[in-house]
Amino acid sequence: MPRQKNTTKSLVDANIILRYLLQDDDKMFQEAKRIIENGAEALPEVLAEVVYVLMKVYAVGRHEISEALRTMLSEVQVNNSAVIDKALELFGENNLDFVDCILLAYNQVENMSVQTFDKQLKKKLSNIR
Repeated sequence: MPRQKNTTKSLVDANIILRYLLQDDDKMFQEAKRIIENGAEALPEVLAEVVYVLMKVYAVGRHEISEALRTMLSEVQVNNSAVIDKALELFGENNLDFVDCILLAYNQVENMSVQTFDKQLKKKLSNIR
């Protein structure tokens, strides 16, 4: 009899996502894969932590992080998925930090006004108007 997927979504933390992406511990990778395949949801705050750890601890490049997370998000639910996908695209293309890319994506996708004193973000916001 085939295994039925759990219908309850699980929130995943950064460690689950990191083990899933890095596959650096087979036992943890297999467990992370099982959790994700059974229905998982990632919060944008958790994705920001994953981005930070991949950059600062593992020295993974921006474009590679962007592509890996965009691929993973086809398997994991996230609120405002269009915004997060756009933020990951922006992150891979410029040198803004990930949270600023989320703000810029909200501006572009949801037409939300973003107020900031950050000169670099302000410049990016003014370039799209």
